[in-house]
Amino acid sequence: MLHDLVARYGPAFVFVNVLAGSLGLPVPAMPALVLFGAMAAMHPGSVGQQVAPALALSVLATLIGDSAWFVAGRLYGGNTLKTLCRLSFSRDTCVRKTERFFGRWGVRVLAVSKFVPGLSIVSVPMAGAMGTRYREFLGYDAVGAMLWSATGLVAGMLFAPQLSVLLNGASRLGRLAAVVAAVLFAFYAAWRWQRRRQLLRKLAHARIGVEELYLAMQDEAPPVVFDIRSDEKRKLDPYVIPGVQFADERRFDEIVAQYPPDRKIVIYCSCPNEVSAAGMAQQLKKAGFTDVLPLLGGIDAWRDAGHSLEPLVAAPVSELPASLAADGARAA
Repeated sequence: MLHDLVARYGPAFVFVNVLAGSLGLPVPAMPALVLFGAMAAMHPGSVGQQVAPALALSVLATLIGDSAWFVAGRLYGGNTLKTLCRLSFSRDTCVRKTERFFGRWGVRVLAVSKFVPGLSIVSVPMAGAMGTRYREFLGYDAVGAMLWSATGLVAGMLFAPQLSVLLNGASRLGRLAAVVAAVLFAFYAAWRWQRRRQLLRKLAHARIGVEELYLAMQDEAPPVVFDIRSDEKRKLDPYVIPGVQFADERRFDEIVAQYPPDRKIVIYCSCPNEVSAAGMAQQLKKAGFTDVLPLLGGIDAWRDAGHSLEPLVAAPVSELPASLAADGARAA
């Protein structure tokens, strides 16, 4: 089926396919590029002359789709990332990894992000949310689009004989091949969705509400409150719950060593269903802590309830020990 579409519409189909993928639709664009490259190698006279237009249209489609997400990130900031997070099978995992990639490499990550699953669709609006100049974004994104598109076309040309065998086998199977592929994808999607549902169901009651936390913070022995958002997420939302301490799961041993296992700990993030906070809570419980709960709704729920927030200092908190980072936040 894909073979027929590429043969009939040529570079135009590549353009539409790549544009749909760059806009975030569940359409794999790389197979179309690989298939077009293979067909160009097998038919150098007709299809082969269209490789350059296909490459140009693929880059153009990528820039159009990415520019739309860039503008969304510029206009709506972290809310765009939250929307992508909800649409992703991996929830906030892809967003947190991208935030760290972007924090380390900046907009340069766009030159290679297309080769990392999940990285591209998040790093593009991230660039807009972080205030990257559009000209700079466009330059690195164009380089990444060119490398990615050329890789797909060249791979198809190099493996044309092998792909020809697969296509011949698929043509003999007819529609059965498409049905099998669709069924396999449906099973994979259902499996990932069921795993996420089981996790959320398991953690549904292992939360602390905003008002309960607010009252607990008035006690003589208030709980320790961890902010586990990435540095980049804090830049987009530079406020914290008063008295918070910063924590990074990559420095888990330092956290465990700093507090007694019977200390009450509340963890918050800014991701859907508090997935990151729940994950760290589980880690701490496995390490022997007995009273650890994620904050229901995270910092957004605290803000919506009308409770006060403190401005965040501009220091790169991930480079500081938790205690020093907390002192810095209180000093703000």
